[in-house]
Amino acid sequence: MPTTGYDPTAVYDVIHRRRDVRGQFTGAPIPGDTLDRVLTAAHAAPSVGLSQPWDFILINDERTRRAFHAHVHRERAVFAASLDEPKAAGFGRIKIDGVLESTLSLVVTYDPRRGAPAVLGRHAIADAGLYSACLAIENLWLAATAEGLGVGWVSFYREAFVRELLAIPADVRPVAWLCLGPVTHLERAPDLERHGWAQRRPLRQAIHQERWHPDGQQ
Repeated sequence: MPTTGYDPTAVYDVIHRRRDVRGQFTGAPIPGDTLDRVLTAAHAAPSVGLSQPWDFILINDERTRRAFHAHVHRERAVFAASLDEPKAAGFGRIKIDGVLESTLSLVVTYDPRRGAPAVLGRHAIADAGLYSACLAIENLWLAATAEGLGVGWVSFYREAFVRELLAIPADVRPVAWLCLGPVTHLERAPDLERHGWAQRRPLRQAIHQERWHPDGQQ
């Protein structure tokens, strides 16, 4: 039963408004109390064995961000070279990051040593710790959306490069480089849909009854 006075539609609204932002950042400051609330929401995520294996690296330094931006665009070129001509032309129209335009870069890391050696619930599924870090990212993303901020997850990078750039220990993984900040607006549809790169599949195709079916729900 919902708590009296609680409006669940607000949660669903944030979930469906959330976008992976690239080109709408304004660069305006993020109020300190707003950033605290967003990080507190991220830190409230569930985690296997209550290990809380995440850390958050806040990056304001322009030189660091420019170094990462250059690396991202080298990796963009590597990916573009792997595409056939029509697909490469479509990819050329897609903006892949807001590293320089956003207010703040935020790297979320995963430390498998947190809570080790006996992390309750991780003995059979080693990746459960990594999943926990991803839950923190989702909490952060939804909280930022509720606060009127945009978030963009940059994935065109090599972990080794980010590890060296930010002095991350060898056994800690940089899971996500996020761009964060105020935006002019959030697009009604994801960028990859708007550019014709991909389309969402219907929910019914993702639901399976009792066991796996090749085309989803049976």
